[in-house]
Amino acid sequence: MDLRAAPDPRTFTTKVAQLHSKGKSPNGKFGFHVPTVLGIFERTVKWESSWAQCFTNQLCDVMKYDNETNGHWPQFEAACNQIINAVIPRLLGVLQSDGRTIEPVLIHGSLWEQNMGIDMETGETIVFDAGCTYAHNEMEFGTWRGTWAYHFQKPIYMRLYHQHIQPSAPKNEWDDRNRLYSLHPYLNDSAGHPGSISRLIAYNDMLFLCEKYAPPCYP
Repeated sequence: MDLRAAPDPRTFTTKVAQLHSKGKSPNGKFGFHVPTVLGIFERTVKWESSWAQCFTNQLCDVMKYDNETNGHWPQFEAACNQIINAVIPRLLGVLQSDGRTIEPVLIHGSLWEQNMGIDMETGETIVFDAGCTYAHNEMEFGTWRGTWAYHFQKPIYMRLYHQHIQPSAPKNEWDDRNRLYSLHPYLNDSAGHPGSISRLIAYNDMLFLCEKYAPPCYP
């Protein structure tokens, strides 16, 4: 298996869109029926009707994991609290308010370059090491914002995916939701690699989101 080759953008995004279209939640809720893991930590994926609450559960898990690994940082913890208490209710809560709805769909949960490869005999793209949940489909692409993304940061992948599934309303907040979703993989990477730049990147992204959606970020 070739673990470095780029997947064909059109074929790959079509398959991702098919996963998100066909993988329906069995009870119409967000979460999963068994605990799932990313790296070495177990996430809270209990069933929730509110996507904002389901994502909050998962982000709180990884924030705690990162703090346990990298230690106390008061400004960082203040930003985390503002994200949980103010930004998520505003930025994700709007997805299920004023007549808007989103459907819980199956996502891979850790879809990045090191979890996929190209079969050398068939040319087929194979993905593995999933951390599945029924989630907002856009959470899938938080990993594509990461500094480690050497294929999926290219605009062609997202553009072709959106030919199948358009951004949720409000569409003009798609990039901010993507920034919010990227906090999860960044903090997971930070906890798994103590001292990496991922914690600082996540912190700066938190400040950006707090300033835009829920200032002030910290006292």
